Amino acid sequence: MSQYLQDAESKIAKTLESLQSDFSKIRSGRVSASVLDNVKVDSYGTMTPVSQVATISNPEARLIVISPWDKSMIAPIEKAIQKENIGVNPSNDGKVIRLAFPALSQDRRNDSVKEAKQIAENHKISMRNIRRDIMDSLKKDEKEGIISENERKQAEDKLQKAIDKGIEKIVEAFEKKSNEILEI
Repeated sequence: MSQYLQDAESKIAKTLESLQSDFSKIRSGRVSASVLDNVKVDSYGTMTPVSQVATISNPEARLIVISPWDKSMIAPIEKAIQKENIGVNPSNDGKVIRLAFPALSQDRRNDSVKEAKQIAENHKISMRNIRRDIMDSLKKDEKEGIISENERKQAEDKLQKAIDKGIEKIVEAFEKKSNEILEI
């Protein structure tokens, strides 16, 4: 019985990590280096994330500076960024690549909040699916005589409390992200 609860808590933690990862990809007022997470550059015949061939810094709210360790990587990094289409054209001075992002319009901010809300809702659905799967397993174990009805009900109560806490954390994370997006 405790194995089911440990399994549920592990899945809840993974869902919350996934939520944070998904939220980090949504642009708010301050640009994050995570917009480059999906950008892979051809480094000596191997597709490598930009973060593994360059230093990425964020000196200003709307600027990302990429300093390649090997200056011959500037052109491939620039091409990879253009290919990924992150919404900005890179500019280089022969030493570093600069990505200057425009300020977000109110419409774009509202769209980003809607996107964050959809992501939060998808993660709530994941939480409910975790609950359903574990409850189905508990009912199956009860039918097979492995656990009693009381044990099943106790486990379901503990599971429900864990799921409720997880959903509460999703709501808090969404509110925090939406405030961050709408902040000017």
